[in-house]
Amino acid sequence: MIRLIGYFFGIGTALALLVAAGVAIYISHLSKDLPDYEVLAKYEPPVTTRIHASDGALMAEYARERRLYLPIQAVPDRVKAAFLSAEDKNFYNHPGIDMTGLGRAIMVNLQNFGSGKRQVGASTITQQVAKNFLLSSDQTYERKIKEMILAFRIEQAYSKDRILELYLNEIFFGLGAYGVAGAALTYFDKAVNELTVAEAAYLAALPKGPSNYHPFKYADRAIERRNWVIDQMVGNGYVTPEEGAKAKAEPLGVKPRRSGTYLFAGEYFTEEVRRQISARYGENALYEGGLSVRTTLDPKMQLIARKAMQNGLMKFDTLRGYRGPVKTISVSGDWGVPLSEVKGLDDVPEWSLAVVLDSSESGLSIGLRPTRQISGELVKDRIEGTVSREDMSFAMRHVVDGKTVKAKSPADVLKPGDVIFVQKKESTDGAYILRQAPEVEGGLIAMDPHTGRVLAMVGGFSYAQSEFNRATQAMRQPGSSFKPIVYSAALDNGYTPASVIMDGPITIKSGNTTWTPKNYDGRTAGPATLRSGIERSRNLMTVRLANDMGMKLVAEYAERFGVYDRLAPYLPMALGSGETTVMRMVSAYSIMANGGKSIKPTLIDRIQDRYGKTVYRQDERGCENCNAAEWQNQPEPELVDNAEQVLDPMTAYQITSMMEGVVERGTGATVAELGRHIAGKTGTTNDEKDTWFIGYTPNLVVGLYMGYDQPKGLGKGATGGGLAAPIFKDVMRVALDGTPNVDFKVPEGMKLIAINRKTGMRANPGDAGAFIEAFKPGTGPADSYWVIGMDADGSNASGGSLSPQANQAIQSGGGGLY
Repeated sequence: MIRLIGYFFGIGTALALLVAAGVAIYISHLSKDLPDYEVLAKYEPPVTTRIHASDGALMAEYARERRLYLPIQAVPDRVKAAFLSAEDKNFYNHPGIDMTGLGRAIMVNLQNFGSGKRQVGASTITQQVAKNFLLSSDQTYERKIKEMILAFRIEQAYSKDRILELYLNEIFFGLGAYGVAGAALTYFDKAVNELTVAEAAYLAALPKGPSNYHPFKYADRAIERRNWVIDQMVGNGYVTPEEGAKAKAEPLGVKPRRSGTYLFAGEYFTEEVRRQISARYGENALYEGGLSVRTTLDPKMQLIARKAMQNGLMKFDTLRGYRGPVKTISVSGDWGVPLSEVKGLDDVPEWSLAVVLDSSESGLSIGLRPTRQISGELVKDRIEGTVSREDMSFAMRHVVDGKTVKAKSPADVLKPGDVIFVQKKESTDGAYILRQAPEVEGGLIAMDPHTGRVLAMVGGFSYAQSEFNRATQAMRQPGSSFKPIVYSAALDNGYTPASVIMDGPITIKSGNTTWTPKNYDGRTAGPATLRSGIERSRNLMTVRLANDMGMKLVAEYAERFGVYDRLAPYLPMALGSGETTVMRMVSAYSIMANGGKSIKPTLIDRIQDRYGKTVYRQDERGCENCNAAEWQNQPEPELVDNAEQVLDPMTAYQITSMMEGVVERGTGATVAELGRHIAGKTGTTNDEKDTWFIGYTPNLVVGLYMGYDQPKGLGKGATGGGLAAPIFKDVMRVALDGTPNVDFKVPEGMKLIAINRKTGMRANPGDAGAFIEAFKPGTGPADSYWVIGMDADGSNASGGSLSPQANQAIQSGGGGLY
């Protein structure tokens, strides 16, 4: 018997050794194909790029996986406790595999074998790291064994905290969120350190199956799973029973964070920054690189600019009548459903879509169905209101088949079922004002002239209506707003503000072609100074001046100022017939405001990579002593401005002084109501297709244009002074409120001499036409009366000519008017 037992024992031992050898060979075979776990040391997951305004406000996030990488030291203990309780309570004690949990899972699975129930897993956090980072998600025993082998190796190579850090930053939580930091923002719009016990427990419940515990589709199931996690936290001693009971009594409280842009009115600016980042670093860096971008946007200035531009566009548009409803729907049944399907203007929250329920002589009865959120669920309420005849008075002139018709009653304009835009009247209950999105558009830029930092950008009435950025992308003729470039070139090359030019008829001949420019009012004023020419925006004087000094010089200065990359040297170009952008024009005026120093317009102050290292900085000024180790009574460090001097500082002051005259006495006189030291210039193109105003104080430049996207006349009498200047004035009124009225600095050495405004010569004592003018050293008023361009009969005696390109510019409506 003993022999028999020994015999069987020997056979069993041999078999056991054979099985062990087989298992060892199998594991050895699997180990050969295992991925290199050392890649975890270089883990760089796709991370969200975040765009911030100058005050730190979040503007936008861009990501393929919404993730913010968070070091384990920054994860609160209660959040760690929630995940350890939900996934691996023995994490800090086991060597990568929890043998107790594994044995329990095997027993449960054996009991459930054949029952159809899903098998229970026993993966530790380390095993999940191995699977998520190095293996596939295949449900096979081979993959599971590989996972266990890797778990042992990972535990030997990395600390527990490092493994937990990898896990918390990699896992998927649903709703596009990856990592615990991204999940906290996505589900609760909170930083991780702000999460409550209940919120941390819900996030810890999600990795098992985000879709199974969706906060709105399966709210009951989500709460049940969350409460289970809370019970585990209590059982493991992480929270007290009282804290656990309180947490379980709370609702889920999920408040989904919207994607896209976050800063109101900043959509055009944000999109421009996105394009620049993508062009500079590529799409992968933008959507996966975790860049932190600090922009130049001033949120307060942006709101000011948006409001002024929208008001100006609406004022012009309503004077042209009402063009009809957005759409027509049926109101016979539940009108709320079809109304909710009509696309509105999300970035104009002051407006709501409404449907006309009834119309009469007294006004409209309307129905609204705004959408609001309660605990993340869309709840739609129907609201009814009225639009009185007075609050839709502009629509009494409505457009029918391209013609403006006067209506006798609101019922003649709108019928039941018409979908319209309305705005709630202030301090009223149920009363609304009829609105319509304007056809006319425009672009606006506000800039710091000393740094080129773009403070505000308006690319159109509504980004939701049109993403085309008219401040940076629209190529438009600047018209007379280009004239300061011409005059700057003259002042920098021997002319003075008191130089006298003939304001009289001129005809330019070239072969069989002739060009006869005219002033806006069709009149001529005879000889007048350069100052008078720019204040009154005289076309004939500008053409004669450009002709006298040569268009090659004008083209050189236009390129120096960055208005054009290359300007054809033809006389019509002196009146602003070449196309450029608002951004370029504002940058050119910034050079004048900045004492003639070049500036680089920029939307970005600084870019940091995912590790906080600065990879781009806009401010390139050097400062040798700014990083001194200690104070030793040395002089204060100074920033070295190495910007190129593209215009003589004295010339910059002269042209600024002349444009102050445009505001005080000339075509921009409406701006003078502000009582500020402001220099600026109006611009209007042929056939009144575009109107411009660009102006500046010593510390702020604002420029804009108004015009149709498909250029057509704005109407007889439309000018930059009448349409664009009031918008500029509205911006400056608010932007400068509470700031000192700073005068433009007179450069040292500049001479101020009284001259006769008409003759340009030195004024006599008691001269009623005397005016203080600025002269450079070595220059002054003329000793004798001399008029530029007074040769003979006003023909092109200076030898100017027209080329085929110049003829084409004239034919296309080029040329500044006013």
